[in-house]
Amino acid sequence: LKGTGLLTVTGADRGDTAAPGAGASRSLLVLLAGSLSGIVLLITGFVMASALAVSIAGQRRDLALMRAVGATPKQIRRLAAAQSTVVAAVALVPGVGLGYVLAGQFRRLLADRGVVPSELPLTYSPLPALAATLLLVLAVQVSARCSAWRTSRMPATEAVAESRSEPREPSRTRTRVGVLVIVAATALSALPLFSRTVIGATATSIAGIIGAIGLALAGPALVRGVGRAAARATGAGASAPTWLAMANLRAYALRNAGIVSTLAMAVVFVLTYTLTQTTVLAATADDTRTATLAQQRLTAPGLGGLPTGTLAAVRNTAGVRAAAPVGTTTVVWQYRQFGDTVSESAPATILTPDASGVLDLDVTDGSLGRLRGATVAVSGDAARTRSATVGRRVSLVLGDGARVDAEVVAVYGRGLGFGSVVLSHDLAAGHTTTTLDQSLLIRTDGTATARRSLTALAASRPGLALRPADLPSAAGLEDAPPEVWINLATIVVLLVYLLLSIANKLVAATAQRRVELGALRLNGTTPRQIRSMMRREAAVTAATALVAALLLSALPLALLGQGFLGRPWPAGPVWLLPGLALTVTVTAFLTIELPTRQALRTAPADAVRAH
Repeated sequence: LKGTGLLTVTGADRGDTAAPGAGASRSLLVLLAGSLSGIVLLITGFVMASALAVSIAGQRRDLALMRAVGATPKQIRRLAAAQSTVVAAVALVPGVGLGYVLAGQFRRLLADRGVVPSELPLTYSPLPALAATLLLVLAVQVSARCSAWRTSRMPATEAVAESRSEPREPSRTRTRVGVLVIVAATALSALPLFSRTVIGATATSIAGIIGAIGLALAGPALVRGVGRAAARATGAGASAPTWLAMANLRAYALRNAGIVSTLAMAVVFVLTYTLTQTTVLAATADDTRTATLAQQRLTAPGLGGLPTGTLAAVRNTAGVRAAAPVGTTTVVWQYRQFGDTVSESAPATILTPDASGVLDLDVTDGSLGRLRGATVAVSGDAARTRSATVGRRVSLVLGDGARVDAEVVAVYGRGLGFGSVVLSHDLAAGHTTTTLDQSLLIRTDGTATARRSLTALAASRPGLALRPADLPSAAGLEDAPPEVWINLATIVVLLVYLLLSIANKLVAATAQRRVELGALRLNGTTPRQIRSMMRREAAVTAATALVAALLLSALPLALLGQGFLGRPWPAGPVWLLPGLALTVTVTAFLTIELPTRQALRTAPADAVRAH
């Protein structure tokens, strides 16, 4: 076959030859897995560390007594890590099994939304379970040992004395590190100003999560400051429940900071992730709307394409200023990155040299008028990141598997609305499902006469359909890009996980206060006053979490809106923030109220004696 241009492949390579999109999809799956796993690790690791801190804090007296009878610091940390690892091992069995079951469902979602080809099989392997086990055990070991570090290092007498209280002042080192993390997250959130791409938008959600982690580190200082301010505002004339609630917030800043930071993370995560998706969709629609100079679009949905001669007939219609065919296809773009060949599957627009009469792609270099023969135009981001400037040649695999080398003749700015590559009509000819044009964009003089003439033309030719060029889709999320569906599924799953973990943490933290509640009752506080005190604590905790979450989310979302929409606020549903506020408030109240009522059923003397 030498010299014939034919290629012989064997084994697994046959699949990539028959379906070029499969190879690109594998690369996409690696990127997708890396992105999702990074977010999942950040959130689950943070929540797990926070939960272990609450659990081990409830055992400080036991650990301190063990120190008093001779246990070494190393033994204390080893004990805390061992019991936490046993719990993690119990959770691994159902978690791994459920993960393998849900993997098939997730693969079906990806195939249904067109992210991966349906012929790409799901490969089962023990490696994901092994990786999850190692990461979970590592996170548990580090979190448990860090939570028990202070108690294990203190002298035995001080450890026993502090087992029922907290340090007077939060750690300055921890506070400084938290502030530095928040500053780093703020710097990361500026990326959308410089990269108007999906990757640039992703920085907003990541910045929000990192900022929430910084809040967890600096949280004790923040909560103590809020408690002091609230105590000064209430004054000596406040009711007993209010005074007690403010005193608790001030005295137990470390305990309350863990709850505040977890609640704030849930709000930040949902706000940044959801509004990032809606803002990108709005920017994409805005790009398409702004770039479309035409008023009408002519299609033939039942014919598989416009019949031959339709373009000439439209151009000869009275009132038509410009008309050009527009189509879409899918290409696999092969380029070099970090010394390796990378394949990326992406949608592509098909245009002719006269497309500038109906579309304004914001060309910054070159000209769409040169889209003849084996030529393409690329978005500005692709030109920068893939060295695809005007005059360079790029390697593409077209929809039917044909490999071509094309010259870049233009660079445009509206990549969100039109993808990273535009093919010339000549280059795509013969490589799509049909040789007919998919649609015509038509720019008229705007008169009613022109519209009537076009309507008459469409009616005179069976199968033609005339509609506005910028007609919005009525399908809603049905037409959303696949990554929106993936992120939506991720948001729902992680939000449920966060809410469950927050509920468990609040229940555990409240249940550990039985001695405190028993002591208050022995000193004359009534059950009604205690319930009122706990409700006030829940209200301040929820309010602090919401305010902190809004402050952490405001700047990243403002920069996202400025970079993508040219305004300092994002696009999205107005009910999202009130809905989150209601969810957080209800979660805080219910998970504090119910354990409090349960604790009050125990006689106060029995509660104090039991501990």
